[in-house]
Amino acid sequence: MTLIKFEPMREFESLHDKIQRYFDDFSNFGFNTAENFHPRIDINEDKQSINVTAEIPGVKKENIKITLQDNILTIEGEKKKESEEKEINFYRSERIFGSFKRSFTLPEEVDSENVEAKFEDGTLKIQLKKTAPKISKEKLIELK
Repeated sequence: MTLIKFEPMREFESLHDKIQRYFDDFSNFGFNTAENFHPRIDINEDKQSINVTAEIPGVKKENIKITLQDNILTIEGEKKKESEEKEINFYRSERIFGSFKRSFTLPEEVDSENVEAKFEDGTLKIQLKKTAPKISKEKLIELK
């Protein structure tokens, strides 16, 4: 029999993601502000690792920071405006600038010493190697 760990907060994370996507879609209707700059991120796993892919176009490599603490992966960065021209009249301005910070609780334990990250052509790829599963031993507790 396989035991499945009960995580009541996981349902709230899923709900939060759905609500976040709903509000992120407002950017398609001209409500662009620096506060809603959130790169799109995919997280998947195979037998050996958890893989994270983030689309972060227009952000320079030196403006991205990745941290892993207590099985929480955090990606943060800033997309800076190239220059401010006071005498330019814009007909349309849809690009979003500003800073972002995304944090994810990873579904399994990972080896924090065995993480690879690559950033190329606006795509960030992170590979986190899984640790060996902890073997739980059943212990008989004597009643007194």
